[in-house]
Amino acid sequence: MTDRPTAPAGVPLASLVPGAPGSVTGVTLDSRRVAPGDLYVGLPGQRAHGAAFVADAARAGAVALLTDAAGAALAADAGLPLVVVDDPRAAMAGLAADVHGRPAERLDCFGVTGTNGKTSTVFLLEAAWAALGRTVATVGTIGFRVGGVPVEAARSTITTPESPDLQALLARLVAAGADTLAMEVSSHALALARVDAIDFDAVGFTMLGQDHLEFHHTMEEYFAAKAQLFTTGRAAHAVVNTADAWGARLADLVRADGRARLVTTLGTDADHRVLAATPDEAGGWRVRMRHPQGETDFSLSMLGDFNVANAVTALALVGAAGGDVDAAAPGLAEAQVPGRMQRVELGAGRPHVVVDFAHTPQAVGAALAALPRTGRRIAVLGAGGDRDPSKRGPMGEAAARHADLVVVTDDNPRSERPGAIRAAVLAGARSAAGAGVEVVDGGDRRAAIAMALGRARAGDWVAVLGKGHEQGQEIDGRTSPFDDVAVVREVGGD
Repeated sequence: MTDRPTAPAGVPLASLVPGAPGSVTGVTLDSRRVAPGDLYVGLPGQRAHGAAFVADAARAGAVALLTDAAGAALAADAGLPLVVVDDPRAAMAGLAADVHGRPAERLDCFGVTGTNGKTSTVFLLEAAWAALGRTVATVGTIGFRVGGVPVEAARSTITTPESPDLQALLARLVAAGADTLAMEVSSHALALARVDAIDFDAVGFTMLGQDHLEFHHTMEEYFAAKAQLFTTGRAAHAVVNTADAWGARLADLVRADGRARLVTTLGTDADHRVLAATPDEAGGWRVRMRHPQGETDFSLSMLGDFNVANAVTALALVGAAGGDVDAAAPGLAEAQVPGRMQRVELGAGRPHVVVDFAHTPQAVGAALAALPRTGRRIAVLGAGGDRDPSKRGPMGEAAARHADLVVVTDDNPRSERPGAIRAAVLAGARSAAGAGVEVVDGGDRRAAIAMALGRARAGDWVAVLGKGHEQGQEIDGRTSPFDDVAVVREVGGD
């Protein structure tokens, strides 16, 4: 790849407002982050319209306002040139891409969506392309990397950044030497036009389970948001896990839409299928898969049969884009994902421990079912506040169906009362607890982890679920340092 930008390319302001002098060198929708030369985007919000803050943006150096008709009325006296469109979010994505020199056009772009499995599949996809000599940039929940090295100055608290931040980030990743992009694409990102200015070489769908219904309201709306990645003409190839019922439905939609040139499916009667998957002594897998290029054997060091499916998805994305699947597969052997079925070793004679991000009923059940039956299974979990409350009871039920001891604790209560969240999870767990299954209220998360490790014996498996890679815990608007892996090592040490 050549012509890697080191600074925003900028666009003439006159291309947006005829006759206006100067250039737009940045785009932002946050009036507190405006820098001189920025286009400020005023969007309608739940509490206020962003255009109401246009005076602050102008004082900070904004050169124009992009907004809708309602925003234009609010900003009539601001003295800034106005760009008025029906859908400022969609326009914002394209303008941000233009300002930063269309960085996605300098990358081979791959997107992964689904309720669970996005992060793991992106890490596996990174490893597969790296085995083919690519310099891979990753964007997602765990952060941003180029060639496996974190981009420390670029951080986000959301899976897929807003389009101005995303386009600026892509320009940085290209400047750092990336030629390939593997990114998580969230349902929020699709509903809010964050990836509208990116054309993907191939996109993958892992599965759909209950999550984010506080935003999408129904599973049908949630599915429709995910489907946009596949049915709006933004992807050349689609890779869909048809072993998932929603995936089978999606594959039919993509074929009917006809804009993806190739639809690749995963499942027992699909283009890509697992012929054999054998657990190894370390908790990983030896896998043989069939695909359009032939048959490939590979090793996977990650726990869980769902990670076998994630690995096949990653290799299918490589193959869909014309990559050599046989040459890519060895890259998966040592791939690990922070906070995704991450092993935490406490030493000989101690219980086995994994830390995982599972925060949906499906993910909780899958994580616990993936643990070897060499001893008892002990689950430590909570549910997040200010998020879909209807999944809390089912999360507890899933834990009780698969664990011998369930310790219900706090996750990120955010603005809600921790005890009320725990009560919902506890009720679900107790409703499903069979003979020999114990469910306890663990309260404080550190104490809950200590309780679980204290009750565990050598050979038992302790799964600390919900927070995964996160480095903090948010309670009542305040975030305090908290790392499940570090806490396990601290309270579980001899």
